[in-house]
Amino acid sequence: MFKKILIANRGEIACRVIRTARKLGILTVAVYSDADRDALHVTMADEAVYLGPPPSRESYLVVERTIDAALRTGAQAIHPGYGFLSENAGFCRTCNENNLVFIGPPATAIEAMGSKSAAKNIMELAGVPLVPGYHGEDQEPSILKKASDEMGYPVLLKATAGGGGKGMRQVWAADEFAEALASAKREALGSFGDDTMLVEKYLIQPRHVEVQVFCDQHGGAVYLAERDCSVQRRHQKVIEEAPAPGVTDALRQQMGVAAIRAARAINYQGAGTVEFLLDQDESFYFMEMNTRLQVEHPVTEMITGQDLVEWQLRVADGEELPLTQEQIRITGHALEARIYAEDPANDFLPASGTLGFLQPPEESDNVRVDSGVLQGDEVSVYYDPMIAKLIVWDENRDKALGRLTKALTEYRISGMATNINFLYNLLCCEAFKRAEVDTGFIEKHYDEIFLSDQQDISQGVALAALYLVLEQAKNAEKRATHLPDPWSPWNSTGGWRLNQAHVNHFELLFQEQQYLVTIEQLGRADGVRYLIRIGDRTVQARGKIENDEVHADLDGHRIRASVGRHESSYSLYTQDSALQFKVIEADLGDEDAGQGAGGLNAPMNGTVVELTATEGGQVKKGETLMIMEAMKMEHTIGAPADGKVIQFYYQPGDLVDGGAELLDFEVDS
Repeated sequence: MFKKILIANRGEIACRVIRTARKLGILTVAVYSDADRDALHVTMADEAVYLGPPPSRESYLVVERTIDAALRTGAQAIHPGYGFLSENAGFCRTCNENNLVFIGPPATAIEAMGSKSAAKNIMELAGVPLVPGYHGEDQEPSILKKASDEMGYPVLLKATAGGGGKGMRQVWAADEFAEALASAKREALGSFGDDTMLVEKYLIQPRHVEVQVFCDQHGGAVYLAERDCSVQRRHQKVIEEAPAPGVTDALRQQMGVAAIRAARAINYQGAGTVEFLLDQDESFYFMEMNTRLQVEHPVTEMITGQDLVEWQLRVADGEELPLTQEQIRITGHALEARIYAEDPANDFLPASGTLGFLQPPEESDNVRVDSGVLQGDEVSVYYDPMIAKLIVWDENRDKALGRLTKALTEYRISGMATNINFLYNLLCCEAFKRAEVDTGFIEKHYDEIFLSDQQDISQGVALAALYLVLEQAKNAEKRATHLPDPWSPWNSTGGWRLNQAHVNHFELLFQEQQYLVTIEQLGRADGVRYLIRIGDRTVQARGKIENDEVHADLDGHRIRASVGRHESSYSLYTQDSALQFKVIEADLGDEDAGQGAGGLNAPMNGTVVELTATEGGQVKKGETLMIMEAMKMEHTIGAPADGKVIQFYYQPGDLVDGGAELLDFEVDS
């Protein structure tokens, strides 16, 4: 077995590989950029080598620096993780040329599957079923459109070098084709340096089911069941589970055999994933093969009891597969939720910033948290905004689902927007409970997922306001204990007022909505009570703060919530939700509000990709003015009304801070 390996990655996957390496007695070398100097994977590794500035193209993607780091530290092999260089055939070859073992498949296998169009040709010859589509070399837009017209809409445009939803667009009608193709090619070129596209027939209600395969250097090949990854946003997975609900043993075997056939067709070695689209009639079609370990591999580990990273290391070291197909057993059910720094209510816009408060659920045999961050760490604009993967296992799907929803309520993060409430609401959908999933699940159940956030909005606002007034009273008591005169009226904390009620006013920003809240303190005969007014609703309340928890009684409904605070943001964590809010400070009128004109601000840190409007030119409301890229995703900046762009303040390639004014825009009178 290897004595030392270098991990050419960062974050949770680097930490994940380090844990298995430690178990096997293997020393590890981490690599890092300026943004990751104090990252968890750096502190966990036995050694760490600096690569360069934060942008991945100047650090993690620089092959020469990674190879040099491995040679300097005496590493015998390199584990690429996923993303970055994991599916780079040139990197694999460079490893081999420097007598470093690449812990993954041969370069030829990576190349074979690196192009989606070439992969489909290989799979067609191997007898693996394919979705109808065009994957030819002629990339003239007219040829691509002709193929789409003949297939019939909807169709799916996909970058042949792509992955993770990049360079992918759905086209629902012929008149949408040209714009969708231009957008997909632009994103593909920016992400992969290759804008070659293929077109597939878009199945209306397919499931995304993938099969985990493993091959050794001695001809051995097995599949370790399948995973359902249908629930996605922006073609990126959100919830994964194994085994896939409703897949029979017979169908599992058919898909497994097809996956092995696909792997053997390219002389595969190591861990790989063959992705299929599963239609409603149980027919399935090859989509792509990922020639690496997948983000969602933990659910497969949970149901098989196997450590897939250990399998990778043993196979790369020349050992045979640890188990035969007949020895692989499936037990129970596992689900994985990806915890992201993002705002689901704002089209899943990625977030960046400091993890001011971070408290994951307690881990056990049933609950696992794979993460690469700690409290106080930065979620950087330069990398994927995933904070952690939350994985659970139990005897069956219903029990596992119960564990996951409970664990989500125990996952506490403040300092930035996250998708935790979104995930909880999604899992509580009746359709998800019945396993009625497909790749359009979120869009189909959008109202149920997002409206559930609004159902108890007034109660959440009341709880937030009660906490603020209780905190105010508690702070007053602390200050009073330090006053020299106990009889001073300034030492009173009872809130007494001459000839008027004691009233507090708060303006809260709660789930992107502003609320003016009035809290009146009532009589003290049976303890302090409050009357909370939120619009036309009133709530009778009382409560106390103990050990960073607020104990509240709202109209007889008793609630307990723990509190997290980061700068001006608050988080109240109840039994079934996380309530995020801010107190809006009074506007003293120091700034000119502007009249009929103004600027548009960057939604977050990012890079300007393209200016799609011209200065002085007229535009319509909603028309795209410019395109930004942040955290691997494109974001469009649209016109807020009919008008014209007076001036762009940034040009393509410029790095922009979140909140910065992007352009001067004049609204038509």
